[in-house]
Amino acid sequence: MTHLIAAEEGGSNFLVPNATFIAEVIAFAIILFVLWRYVVPPVQKAMKERQDLVRGQIEESRQAREALEKAEADYQAALAEARAEAAKIRDSARADADRLRDQLRAQAEEEAERIRQRSEEQLATQRQQVVNELRAEIGRLATTLAGRVVGESLEDDARRQRTVDRFLAELEGMAGTSDDGDAAAPAKSGGRSRGKEQ
Repeated sequence: MTHLIAAEEGGSNFLVPNATFIAEVIAFAIILFVLWRYVVPPVQKAMKERQDLVRGQIEESRQAREALEKAEADYQAALAEARAEAAKIRDSARADADRLRDQLRAQAEEEAERIRQRSEEQLATQRQQVVNELRAEIGRLATTLAGRVVGESLEDDARRQRTVDRFLAELEGMAGTSDDGDAAAPAKSGGRSRGKEQ
């Protein structure tokens, strides 16, 4: 029994390496070698590919951000240019409208002036026609009246014209006097003096 206890005590010393320990160390070394040789390289390769993929995505994201910023800057520049062009077109259209309005106003004023001159000419022509008609009518009436007053016929054109002219001159000299007696007296005296002349 003592020998068994002594043998058990001598065999359980963990400081003394035995065959199991050496086999475990060799197995551990083989496992490490297998892991290092066959497991670690694919894992490292997968990790490197993953890092490359992430790095590529980051680079693509950076390029996309730069492209977006450039596109936004181009858009802002194009928008500013479009606004400037629109302002220029608006100013040009306003200037054209002002120029057209001035031209239309000038044409309207010229047309109004032509119409006014034409109206004045027509009025002057109509006035002259009325004056001529009145002069002829007054001459005829004056001749008839003078013939009755004088008692002789004034059929001679030259004589009648002189009588009418003298009568009209006396009427104009009277400055609008409407008295028939005053108007008839000069005609009568003129007719008599004319009769005496003959």
